[in-house]
Amino acid sequence: MIEYLVPAIAAFLAGILNSIAGGGTFLTFPALVYAGIPPVAANATSAVAVFPGYLGAVAGFRRELAALDRTTLVRLVILSLVGGLLGALLLLVSSNAFFSLIVPFLLLAATACFAFQEKIQRWTSSSRFAVKPYGASGSVLVAVYGGYFNGGLGIVLLALYSLWGMENLNAMNGLKNAVSFVISAISVLTFAIAGVVHWPVAVLMMVAAIAGGYAGAGLARRLSRRTVRSIVIVIGLGMSLVFFARLLN
Repeated sequence: MIEYLVPAIAAFLAGILNSIAGGGTFLTFPALVYAGIPPVAANATSAVAVFPGYLGAVAGFRRELAALDRTTLVRLVILSLVGGLLGALLLLVSSNAFFSLIVPFLLLAATACFAFQEKIQRWTSSSRFAVKPYGASGSVLVAVYGGYFNGGLGIVLLALYSLWGMENLNAMNGLKNAVSFVISAISVLTFAIAGVVHWPVAVLMMVAAIAGGYAGAGLARRLSRRTVRSIVIVIGLGMSLVFFARLLN
């Protein structure tokens, strides 16, 4: 019973967080590990659970996406597919022991990116570090990260787009959601073919996450985004400490 109840509750809460400020992975992945699913399979199942949320996000920014250069968008989709596939394959060849070793660092890095999101965006927008617009290397590297571990992907993408010189936040968010959808789609497909997804739990979590997203829309009107961000940061730090403690035991 616990292997379904805990992930379902986590997915519902993750849906709320994602609809307001993001950071749902900080709940879904640890909940799956707590429920007894091995780390690699837990990460794959978590990716499936949060995947439907990207569909709504892409639909919400369809106007901004339509305004982007079609050739550039196609190029980014191809690069994201390549990187996302590589990241997913890297996860599949990672042992549970190795993934357990690096998970605390990934969670902590994602939490830091989330906590300092505004500073990162300000730094990247004012940086003199020259990056060729829509450069292949940055797109592929970020996609590899997203295919391997989804936490904090959106923040990393926004930082990358700032380095490219993009300034329109709505356009950046639209592109971020589209690229996140592509990366997640190819990684989820790869995990499904490899047979590492725990489907009964994943389907239950998808339903719970959608319900949480709907509930979050109403909650967003009562809670400030800053309050929710603070909650996410505390959760991220807490989960990082829990997984570091697991390493020491």
